[in-house]
Amino acid sequence: MTVRIAKFAIGDVVRHRIHPFRGVIFDVDPEFANTEEWYLAIPADMRPRKDQPFYHLLAENSQTEYLAYVSEQNLIPDASGEPLRHSMIGTMFEKSPDGTFRMKSSATN
Repeated sequence: MTVRIAKFAIGDVVRHRIHPFRGVIFDVDPEFANTEEWYLAIPADMRPRKDQPFYHLLAENSQTEYLAYVSEQNLIPDASGEPLRHSMIGTMFEKSPDGTFRMKSSATN
């Protein structure tokens, strides 16, 4: 089995390649680690490979905020600089002077 190196890291701001949402990564699974029911709910023609990193996001779109679980193949970096409004960001992250997000030490305990 080949171990893949994750392209994105905790604190990275990303955007979905197809669907209109973006968010900040708060956890990474080296490969698919959700339920088979969740996986099979994705239309077969859009279902991602399981042997790639999957990311947990504090996600948002124009209507709402939520948690998302997204395959690496469906994410791209978000360099828009637009502020994120997800209500959990302040609980889990602190923003650095350069605009990047760092996990709060209290969030990892």
